[in-house]
Amino acid sequence: MNRPFGAVDVAANLKGAVAKTVTQKLLVSLAEKGELVQKLYGKTTFFVANQANIASVPDEEIATLEAERKQVEEENSLKAAEAKALINELARLKSTPTNDELDTQIADTKAAIAKALARLQPLRGGATLVSADDIAQIDTEWVKWRAEWTRRRKIFTSASARLHSWTRRFWQLGTDALPPQDASALAEDLGIEFDTSEHQALERSHICTANPLKRKR
Repeated sequence: MNRPFGAVDVAANLKGAVAKTVTQKLLVSLAEKGELVQKLYGKTTFFVANQANIASVPDEEIATLEAERKQVEEENSLKAAEAKALINELARLKSTPTNDELDTQIADTKAAIAKALARLQPLRGGATLVSADDIAQIDTEWVKWRAEWTRRRKIFTSASARLHSWTRRFWQLGTDALPPQDASALAEDLGIEFDTSEHQALERSHICTANPLKRKR
């Protein structure tokens, strides 16, 4: 290279293998032999290759080297395109399921098909389907009997509110001395039924709260 270097640069490139003072002496010695050209810039000395010792390259050889450079660049472009195609193919292959994964997917698909066919079998066998009229009739019955249940519950709640204190004292007098099992049996014998957790959950569900006049299908 024709770039000028100082003793500090050369010593740094040698990774400290040669001391800076020794490097300076060696460069001066080469300059005295004519292999380098020594130039002084202020207090700093720089050295550059002696251009007179470098043989000139004929135009024909330069043209040959230029042709070789272009050929290498074209080959490099072809190799880069080939490498890109191979990388894309590798990515495609990695995204493709393996044989084991395909076997698992096929087995899952067959199981899903078998399950769907099992559900369709009763329909293919002539099973009676619920018609729209049947569904409408069920809805009508639901609204009718829930309204009746709600009306009776209001009557019971209104009556029990007035008799609450008396019935509580009466019930406690009659059941405090009984084990829990006997108290439950007594309530059953008297026909007293309380809402279960299922009843309470049903009353809180959308079936009862979404439309008080008609249950949604």
